[in-house]
Amino acid sequence: MKKPLIVIAGPTACGKTDLSIELAKKIGGEIISGDSMQVYKFMDIGTAKPTKEEMCGIPHFLIDELYPDEEYNVMVFQKKAREYMDGIYGRGDIPIVVGGTGFYINALVYDNDFTEEKESGIREELYRVAEKEGPEKLHSMLAEVDPEYAGQIHFNNVKRVARALEYYRLTGEKMSEHNKNARQKESPYNLAFFVLNMDRAKLYERIDLRVDIMMENGLESEVRNLLNMGYSPQLVSMQGLGYKEFMPYFKGEISLEKAVDDIKKYTRHFAKRQLTWFRRQTEGTWIDMTDNSAENALAAIMNELKEKNII
Repeated sequence: MKKPLIVIAGPTACGKTDLSIELAKKIGGEIISGDSMQVYKFMDIGTAKPTKEEMCGIPHFLIDELYPDEEYNVMVFQKKAREYMDGIYGRGDIPIVVGGTGFYINALVYDNDFTEEKESGIREELYRVAEKEGPEKLHSMLAEVDPEYAGQIHFNNVKRVARALEYYRLTGEKMSEHNKNARQKESPYNLAFFVLNMDRAKLYERIDLRVDIMMENGLESEVRNLLNMGYSPQLVSMQGLGYKEFMPYFKGEISLEKAVDDIKKYTRHFAKRQLTWFRRQTEGTWIDMTDNSAENALAAIMNELKEKNII
């Protein structure tokens, strides 16, 4: 029999964290973060990590586990998530993967192979292009060979852009095609995949409010502290939303108000790309949270879990 696996995915600020914790309480679940940023220590406010109080005693994994200068990619995520899942199954509990990094989540639930070609040297060559000519140049290179995938990634996400170009050069296959083929694979798990959605205007309103709350909670100080600890603005972690936007402000090039406005704007764009990605790459049950209460959403999830004999 296939082992059970639950996924709660969706764009940023749509209510994934609270819903997943309530679900875990009800079914004996343990949560694995499917977020590419919450794994880093010292990056709490800008990544919207759940606090210990918010976790309500539910075990959480892949949160606060790596330093900002440690490498984290889809292969590291797969390896660590599988190890945690083995432990969760061993305790008789159910793993719940929660997050908005769909690329990572799909790689886990469909057991995609992303074996790294360490000796190719292509990745390093592409990073040098981005460093010398800017991330926009690298993104335009990807757009030439795989416009569909390039449209799903912001040019500042150098890691994913370079990985897609590297994959294309090594295999001759577009990453967009690879993802489509991977989605057609049958998951090795008894999978229940839920994608939370929300009216665009309401979602954007929630994003703007959340950024304002982050600022009240000390986001600017969090970013300054990371720089004071010696973490370079060029690190992949420091290129994350809510962090890189402060760099021109610290240099005196823009106002604080402009930096905050940029965080809101780029986060809204990011949420739009997340939704586009999930629509194209994921076959799951969509739950509209616009006027839906968390209780109703939880009830709908519970019904599907019963139908799939997960609970």
